[in-house]
Amino acid sequence: FISTVCNFMSHEKCLKNVKIPCSCIAPTLVRVPVAHCFGPPGHYKRRFCTVCRKSLESPALRCEVCELHVHTDCILFACSDCRQCHQDGHQDHDTYHHHWREGNLSSSARCEVCKKTCGSSEVLSGMRCEWCGILAHAACYVIVTPECTFGRLRNMILPPSCVQLFSRNFSKLHCFRISENLQTESDEDDDVDGSTQGSAKDVQISTDSSKQTLKIFDGNDAVKRNQFRLISVPRIAKNEEVVEAALRAYYINDEQQEYELQTFTQQALLSDDVINRNDAGEDSNLGSVFRESVPEAWIIRAKPKDEEVIRIYPAWLKVGMAYVSLRVNKDSTTQSVIKEVLPLLGRQTECLQNFKLVEVLMGSKQVQRMVLDNHELILNRLKDIRKTSVRQMNQTRFYIVENSKSIARVNLFVGGLPPQLFPEEYTNILKDELAIKTNVVSVSHVYQAQGAVVLEISCFSEAERIYMLVKDTTVNDKPLNAVVIPEVMASKIPQNCCPLLVFVNPKSGGLKGRDLLYSFRKLLNPHQVFELTNGGPLPGFHTFSKVPSFRVLVCGGDGTVGWVLGALEEIRHKLVCSEPSVAILPLGTGNDLGRVLRWGAGYSGEDPYSILVSVDEADDVLMDRWTILLDAEEPAEGAENGVAEPEPPKIVQMNNYCGLGIDAELSLDFHHAREEEPGKFNSR
Repeated sequence: FISTVCNFMSHEKCLKNVKIPCSCIAPTLVRVPVAHCFGPPGHYKRRFCTVCRKSLESPALRCEVCELHVHTDCILFACSDCRQCHQDGHQDHDTYHHHWREGNLSSSARCEVCKKTCGSSEVLSGMRCEWCGILAHAACYVIVTPECTFGRLRNMILPPSCVQLFSRNFSKLHCFRISENLQTESDEDDDVDGSTQGSAKDVQISTDSSKQTLKIFDGNDAVKRNQFRLISVPRIAKNEEVVEAALRAYYINDEQQEYELQTFTQQALLSDDVINRNDAGEDSNLGSVFRESVPEAWIIRAKPKDEEVIRIYPAWLKVGMAYVSLRVNKDSTTQSVIKEVLPLLGRQTECLQNFKLVEVLMGSKQVQRMVLDNHELILNRLKDIRKTSVRQMNQTRFYIVENSKSIARVNLFVGGLPPQLFPEEYTNILKDELAIKTNVVSVSHVYQAQGAVVLEISCFSEAERIYMLVKDTTVNDKPLNAVVIPEVMASKIPQNCCPLLVFVNPKSGGLKGRDLLYSFRKLLNPHQVFELTNGGPLPGFHTFSKVPSFRVLVCGGDGTVGWVLGALEEIRHKLVCSEPSVAILPLGTGNDLGRVLRWGAGYSGEDPYSILVSVDEADDVLMDRWTILLDAEEPAEGAENGVAEPEPPKIVQMNNYCGLGIDAELSLDFHHAREEEPGKFNSR
C-alpha cells in the first residue's frame, strides 16, 4: 500500500502496526508552535523530505536549528514544529519533552528500546530526539518516557527554560544570529517556492491521451501568487475523483463532499476581480468536470456550512488535555466561544474580560498570531480563512489566552562605535545617526574600550527599525553592526550545569567553520553558539555575563584564540564567572596553541558530538598570558619644525611561546595573500 497523500509505503500485513502520522495531520500534533529557520537551498545527499518522504535530489532546504529537510515546493506544507530554544511569552514551561524528528538517521543507528537497527539510507525511518539524541523505531518511541533530560551533553547545554527572547518582528535568522550572507542565494528562490514547479516533479505533463493535467489553486492567495499544484486525472473522471485528487495534492485529508472545484479562465485570472467573478456563476458541480472547452485552472472551494466543530487550545499548558472541541453555529461569536470554553477548562469562576481568542497560523517559516474581535462571527472567520487558502485552514489553530501585560523587551548589541567615549556621548551618536526614540530605547550597558553598547528597547517596531538601519550606518567611516541578544536567566540554571559558550570563526584555515556552526547549533542550544564574523566575541560574553559558571570553546586558528582571550581579558571584570576555561578546536593553518594544549594539529572532520564530549572531559591547565607595554617612540630627528607627534604607548597581550620572527613574517605574508584571494586558500 502507498499513501495517496504522503507516499508512505507499507505491506498489507504491516498496515495494522503503522504508527507514523501522515503529513496531512502533522499540524495537529504540534505541542508548541515554533517556526523553522531555513538557510539557503543546498544539495543534501541521502536525505529525505519530511513532507513527501521522497529523496532530495534537487536543491532543498534544511532548518538551521533542527533536522527538518524539505523540498522547496513542499515547504508550504511543513508546519511550525521546530525545537523551542527559548521562552518568548507564549506557553512557557520548565519541563521539557523529547522533541522527535523522523528519519535521516545513519543506517547503523540503534533503537534505545529494542536495540535493533532503526536507521536507513533508503527511506525516511526511525525517530530521534533533537535535544538528547536518543534513537528509536516509530513503533517503539511511544513507550519512551516523555520527559527529556538532554542526554550526555546535559551539563553543557544552556537549558531553553533559562533563555528569554521576545522576538516578534525578527526572523529566526536574526534571533539565532545566523549571518545574512548565507541567505543571499535563497532570496531569489522565494518567489518560486510553490509556484509553477508546484509538484511538477510528481506530475509530468501527461502524454497519455486518456489522462488530463490540471492546474489547481487552493484559494485567492495562491491565485495572487500564481502558486498552483498540477494533478493528472483520467479524461472521463467524475467530479468527485477530481476533487479528491486536488485535496490530496494539497495534503488535505477532509471528505471530498465538503469541497467543490470552481473554474476560471486565464482572462479571469488577470482581472483583479477574480473572486467575485467566481462567486457569481458556479457551474462547476455538473456531472463530469470536463466540457468541450477545457478551462485553464480550477480553485478548490469549501462548501458553506451551518455549523462546525472547532478545537480551542488553552495557551497555558494543561496536563493531559491538549484542546477542547466546541460546536459553533452561525450565531457564535468570539465572546460566546470564550464563555463556553472556560467551564470546560475549569476556569468558570473567572471573568470573560480577562481572556481573548487568538488565531494562530503555524506556517513553517513564521508563526502568525491575530487576536479576534469580541463580536466577530466564528463561522465567517473560518470561511474567510478557507477562501484565502484551504491549506492554511489545516495549519490554523485557535488559542484561548489570558490578557496579561505583554512585555516588549528586545536587547540589541550595537558595535563598531568609536571607543573610549562617555555614555552620554554614545547616546548622542545614536540619536544623531539612528534617530532613536529615548522614551522606548535606553542604553543598558556600555563597553567603552570596545566601542559597543547594549540597547534595551520596549517597542518591537522600533527595535526592528534600529536593527535594519544599523546595517547601513557608518560612524567615522566604520560600519556599525547589530546583534539581537537573548536574556539568560541565571537564577534558573541548574546547579551542576556549566553551559558551553561556543565561538566559531567561519573564515579560519580550511573554511570548515560553516559546517561546525550548523552541527553545534543542532547539538546544543543555538543561543550558545556565536559566529565571530558577526560582531566579534563581545556579544557572546555579554550574553553569558550573569552565568555563574561556564566554559568556552573557540573554533579557529591561533589568531582567533588570541582575539577571544584578548576580549575576555578586557571584560572579565564584568563577568560573574571571571575565569572561564577555554577549549580550542584548531581550524587554523598553524595551530601552535592547539598543539601545545593537546587539541591536535588541526581539525580533520571529526564528529562534532565527540568533540563536545572531549571538551566536557578535558582538564583545566593554567597558561601564562603576558601583558606587554610598548613604550612611546621618540620623535625622529629632522622632522618638520622638529615637532613630530610621538607614537603613543601601547599595551598588548601575548601567549607565552616565543618565535624568532621568521615564522611571524611568513605567517603575516600568508595572511595578506589569503585576504586578497580567499578563493585560492580553501584547505589547511
